[in-house]
Formats: sequence, C-alpha cells, structure tokens
Amino acid sequence: MVRRVPYKWLVATAFVFGLFMEILDMTVLNTALPALGQHFGVGTETLQWLVTGYLVSMAVFIPASGWVADRFGTKRTFLFALAVFTAASAWGGIAGSLGELIVARVVQGVGGGLLTPVGTAMLFRAFPPAERARASAVLSVPTTIAPAFGPVLGGWMVDNISWRWIFFLKVPIGVLGLLFTLVALREERADHPGRFDIAGFLSGGAALALLLLGLDAGAREGWGTAPVLVPLAAGLALAAVFVVIELARSEPMIDLRLLKERLFRTGNLLMLPASGALMGVLFLVPLLLQYQMGVDATDSGLVTMFQALGMMAFLPLAGRLYPRIGPRRLLTTGFGVIAAAQAVLITVGPGTTLWVVRLSLAALGAGMALTVISLQAASFAAVAPAAIARASSVFSTTRQVASAAGVAAVATLLTTRTDARLAGPGDRGADLADRQEALFAAYHDVFLLTTALALIGFLIALRVRDSDAITTMRPVPTGMKNRSAQAPRQ
Repeated sequence: MVRRVPYKWLVATAFVFGLFMEILDMTVLNTALPALGQHFGVGTETLQWLVTGYLVSMAVFIPASGWVADRFGTKRTFLFALAVFTAASAWGGIAGSLGELIVARVVQGVGGGLLTPVGTAMLFRAFPPAERARASAVLSVPTTIAPAFGPVLGGWMVDNISWRWIFFLKVPIGVLGLLFTLVALREERADHPGRFDIAGFLSGGAALALLLLGLDAGAREGWGTAPVLVPLAAGLALAAVFVVIELARSEPMIDLRLLKERLFRTGNLLMLPASGALMGVLFLVPLLLQYQMGVDATDSGLVTMFQALGMMAFLPLAGRLYPRIGPRRLLTTGFGVIAAAQAVLITVGPGTTLWVVRLSLAALGAGMALTVISLQAASFAAVAPAAIARASSVFSTTRQVASAAGVAAVATLLTTRTDARLAGPGDRGADLADRQEALFAAYHDVFLLTTALALIGFLIALRVRDSDAITTMRPVPTGMKNRSAQAPRQ
C-alpha cells in the first residue's frame, strides 16, 4: 500500500516526522525556559546553554552528516539520527539536575545534527530541480504546525503538569517516525564516500565550541579578561585552521569549494542574518513576556504562536510566488518585513498591549515565510545531484552556526545591557518604576541588534540574481522561447 504512493512523497513524509519533532523541541523549550530557571535557580546566562549546548552539538555534527550518509546510507543514518534524538528526549525528561539536562541536550544535538541535513539531501534527491520550490513547500507542514502548537503546549504543560513533559512529548513522534522510515524508505549510499576528515571535524567543532564559550564568559566576567580573550582567540585561530584544512583536502568534510557557486554562496550568507535574528527573537520574547510583562507560561505560548501563524499564512503564498517572480524580490521583501517587525518590539514597554507583540511576531513569521521558501529552493539551484548531500551539510551547518551564535549573542547582550542599564545614573534599584524601565530598555537594546541583522540580510538580498535560480522557477514554454528569440529588438 505504501509503495503505491510516489516515492518522493514517502521521503517527504519521513522527513516531516523528523523535522516536526526537531522544531517542536525548540519552540516548546523556549516557552519553558523561565520555569526551568526558577526550578533550578539559575539566570539567563546559564539557561542559554540548554539552547546553545544543543545548537553547538548540532553544528559540530552537521558537517559530518554528508560523509556519514554517503558511507552508511541515507536511510540508516536517518534512522540512527531519529533514534538518538528520541532517546535523548526521554533522558531529558528524567534528568535529575540542570547539568544532566544540558548533557542530554548535547546528545540530542548529535541526532539533530544528522537529522536535518540528511533529510534535506534525501528530499532534494527525490524531487527534481524544477520541483524544489514544491519540495520546500512540503517543509511548511512541520515548520508551521510545530511552532504554532509548541509554545502553547509547552506553556500549558509547565503550568499544569511538569516541565518534564516538554521532553517526553517528542518520544511517541520519534517512535512513529522510526517505524515509518524503516518500512517506507529504501537505502541509498555513495559508491565512493572517501575517507572521514578527522582533522576538519576536530578543528571545526573545537573552533565553534571555543567561540561560544568565549561569548558566554564575556557576559559573566567582562570582555577584557583572560577567560574571555583566550577562548575567543583560540576559536578564531582554529576556524582559520579549519578553512585551510578543508580547502587542501581532495575529499573534505565541509566542501567549501561549493561556495564558489554564486547563488549557493549568497544563500549561505543570507542564512546568517535570517537564522540568527529569528532564533535570537524566539529566545528573547518568552523571557520578556514572563519576566517583565507578568505573563504566565501558557499565555506566553499563546502570544509567541503568532509567529507561526504568520508563517503558516504566508508560506503557501510564497510557494506560489516563487516560480513566477523569483527569489530576489521575495528575499528583499521578506527581510524588510522582518526588520520592521523587530523594530516594533523596540517600542514595547510596561503599558504596551500584548497585541503589539502578537502582531509583530505575526509579521516576523510572514517575513520568514518569504525568505525560507526562497533560500531553500534557490540555494541548491546550480548544485550537481552528486554534491547534494555535501551541499546540504554546508547549508545546514551555516544555519545552525547562525542559530547558535544568535542565541549566544542576544543572551550575552541582554546580560551586559541589563547590568549597564541598572547601573545608570542614580540608584535605580531603589525605585521600582525606574528599575522596570531600565529592564525594558535592556531588551530594546537587544532587539536593536536583531533589527540590524535583518537589515544586513536585506542589503545582501539585493545582490541575488534571479537568472542564477532559473532551473528552480517555472520553465518558459518552448513556443514562447522561440517567439522570444524571433522577436525583433526594440
């Protein structure tokens, strides 16, 4: 019965299981962060490692995903990723301390690091280039439903059951995904996967971990101290070593030579402000709502779900527009809307109605819909089918590095700006109103950063050429091509 369905849709369904679980995980957790902070008695700078630890782990293992899939097969790798992610979710639910929970999240990131790029490679191999926008629209199922229900479900569980259920929730979804993949998909592997690039794996992973450790230390100890400067300098040095190693390898773990292709390079560059700004805002808004505006976890989820609703509403429109008008106009419009939405958050204060936040997040989701469809469809336009797995690793690595750096940057900046605002002229701590104003101002400073990131994305998007993505757009009928060729020049 399963085999009667076109195989590309079986692949899409399997990927939806994994992607839904992964996105649900992040959206549920963000809403629960304040409750976890109260339960374990820690602040924002420590809580961020529940997010950043997971993202760093993902970013470390994503580069290896292309080689692992080529060596052991896409089906087997996808099954392994689902199993690790599901088991680590169960472990997080029974964790007895914050340290154990962070370790479970790091292990979960191993599964997530393999899950998305391998699933993307399977999807883009199953769909021909002319249907890439259609394949990207398939991803709208998990990328809209999970963010819509995740914050509400997570908030309700925290308020009415236990924070542990935000982790147990993913276990049955993972089991269903495992069973479906096992039955429905066939194995695919490369004939000559090459040798594993251990030097690239170690240098790249260590570089990212050291850079994020430096950012975290900077928030706690100031930026001129050795615990900050040493890991940052070491991270930058290892990043340079990583680039040299990968460019010298004939079979690198991360094929940086793929970035010579203009549109693929631009797509990766655009992923930095897109993912960085989005993940930063989704980390900040639940903290703002629950710590500063007095909203409980359930109501916080009901507010943040508007980002998903905005994305859900505009994804079908973006999928229809892309083949007609191309990526450039969609990307510039998307980043412009994202910047405007985040600029509105700078105005939020003690007396601001929650509808301002809701509508801003809805606009953020709409802008992300326009950018996501365009980036996913266009970036791989000129990538050869044989290089899809490696290209997917590069693209996914960029996304996760941007996400991890975005969360780390906003958490760090929020800590430093909060201290600076509270240490302003006079004894702000003695006046509750002044203290509240200072705390809101610290959030405004951080939203200014995320707005600037979106504007950088807008400027980069102006450099995109629709002609580079022509294979992913609606083909011109042969008769029209002939008439165009015969038409006299004006």
